[in-house]
Amino acid sequence: MAAYDEKYGNPTTAYAEEPVASMSAGRYFATRLPTLKPPMHRVANPFTLLRMLNKQQWLFFLIGFLGWTWDAFDFFTVSLTTTPLATTFGVSVTDVTWGITLVLMFRSVGSVLFGIAADRYGRRWPFIVNMVLFIVLELATGFCNTYQQFLAVRALYGVAMGGLYGNAAATALEDCPEPARGIISGMLQQGYAFGYLLATVFSRALVGTTSHTWRPLYWFGACPPILLIVFRLCLPETQAYIERSAVRHATGHLTGTFIAEGKVALKKHWILLSYLVLLMAGFNFMSHGSQDLYPTMLQNEYGFSANEVTITQVVANLGAMSGGTVIGYCSSIFGRRFSIIFISIIGGALLYPYTFVGSDSVIAAAYFEQFCVQGAWGVIPIHLMELSPGSFRTFVVGTAYQLGNLVSSASSTIESTIGERFPLTPLKDGSKVTPRYNYGLVICIFMGCVYAYVIALTFLGPENLGHSFRVAADHDFEEAAGHDAVARVLHTDERVHRDTDSSDDGHAVEKGRAQGTEVV
Repeated sequence: MAAYDEKYGNPTTAYAEEPVASMSAGRYFATRLPTLKPPMHRVANPFTLLRMLNKQQWLFFLIGFLGWTWDAFDFFTVSLTTTPLATTFGVSVTDVTWGITLVLMFRSVGSVLFGIAADRYGRRWPFIVNMVLFIVLELATGFCNTYQQFLAVRALYGVAMGGLYGNAAATALEDCPEPARGIISGMLQQGYAFGYLLATVFSRALVGTTSHTWRPLYWFGACPPILLIVFRLCLPETQAYIERSAVRHATGHLTGTFIAEGKVALKKHWILLSYLVLLMAGFNFMSHGSQDLYPTMLQNEYGFSANEVTITQVVANLGAMSGGTVIGYCSSIFGRRFSIIFISIIGGALLYPYTFVGSDSVIAAAYFEQFCVQGAWGVIPIHLMELSPGSFRTFVVGTAYQLGNLVSSASSTIESTIGERFPLTPLKDGSKVTPRYNYGLVICIFMGCVYAYVIALTFLGPENLGHSFRVAADHDFEEAAGHDAVARVLHTDERVHRDTDSSDDGHAVEKGRAQGTEVV
C-alpha cells in the first residue's frame, strides 16, 4: 500500500468533501456543483488493483458475490415464469406479479432484522440463517398448489432475501484495500446480473421440459445454498468487525455500547439515512423497471420465441456484468456521483431502441442499456458503505436498499397494469386468441422518469470517496464507546503489529544469514 500511495497518491487525502454535518443547508447546496467535478485520481490498472487483495479478502468477496448471486437467482425465478404460474393458478400475469411485489415489500423487514443482527453479532451466522431460509422457502414455493399459498410463501421469502444484501456488501468490502474498492464494488454488484443470467439459462432448461412445468426451477434453486452454508462456516469474521467488536468488549457493556452507537448514528445521520432510502428507491425502480417485464414485452408485443428471449436476456446480462465492473472501476477516478450521473444520461438516450426495436437487432440495445443500468448500480455498494455510519454498515446498506425496494415494489405491477390500457392487435392461432399490449411504450416512459429522478437525487446528494472503515477514523463510534476503550484496542493492535513485524524481521535475518546474505 505504501508503494501504491507513493506512485498513485492516496485518494483518501486527495479528495474529501467538507463534512456535511458542519455545513448549513445553503452552504451544502452551493457545493453540489463544484464537488461534482471529477477528481481525476491516478488509479492503477485493474489487474494491479485485484492483486492487492490477499487470499482471505478474496474469499470474503467470493462468499458475498455468490450469496448475492443466489439472492438474485431466486428473485428472478418468478419474473421468468409469470406465464406458466398464471396458467397453473388460473390467474392473470398481473396477479402473478403481485408475488414479485410482495417479495420486494417484505425484504425491508428482513434487512432490519438481519442487519441489526449482523452488526451486533457478526456477519457469519446471520448469513447462514439466510441460506437456511432460502432452502426451506424455495422448496415450499415449488410445492405451492394455490395462488394464496404462492403469495404467502413469497412474502416470507421476501423477509429471508432482505437480510442478505447488506451482509454481502459488508463482508466483501469491509477489509478490501481502499484503492481496489471501486472495481470490487462493481464486481460484487454484478452478482445480481449473474444471478439473473443463471436464472434465465436454468429457466430455459428446466421450465416446461417436464410434466412438473415451472416447479423444477424452484426445487433446483434450493440446492446451491447448502454449499454456501459450508463455505461461510469455513471463513472467520472480517477484520473490520473484529476490531469493532473488540472495542465493545473493552467497554464491558456490549449491548449498552451497541445501543449507544445506534443513538449517535440516528441523531447525527437521520437526514443522510432518509436520503439513502430515496436514492435506493430510484435505483430499484431503474433495475426492476427495465428488467422485470422485459421478457414479457419481448414475447407478448414482439412475438419472440422462448429461445430468442433467452438469448436476448443472456446478452443483456453480459452487458450488465461488463457495465458494473467498468463503471465501478471508473468511479475511483471520476468520483461516485459523477460516474452515476454520466452513465444514467447514456442509459436514458438508449431507451428508445431498447423498447421499440422489435427485431433481433434489439440484442445490441439490450446489451448497452443494461451496461448503463448496472453500470450505475456498480458504484452503489461502495458508495453506500462509504456514506454509512461505521457501526451500522450492514443495517444501513441493507435497509436503505430494501426500503428503496419497498418504495419501488410495484414496478412490474404498475407497468403491467398501465400496459394493458394500450392494447395491440390480438394474436390469433386458430380458435385461441392471445391479447397483446404496448409494454414497450410504458417501459420507455417509465424509465425516462426514473433516470431523471436518479440523476437529480445523485446530483443533490453527498459523497465520501475514500472514507476509511477503520475504528480509528470513526468519531461516532468513539463518542458512543468512549475514547479510552477505542485507544486501548488500537494500542493493543499497534503493539501486536510491531511484534509481528519484529518477528518477521528476525526470521528474515536468520534466513539471510543461512543464505549468506544480510537483510537491511
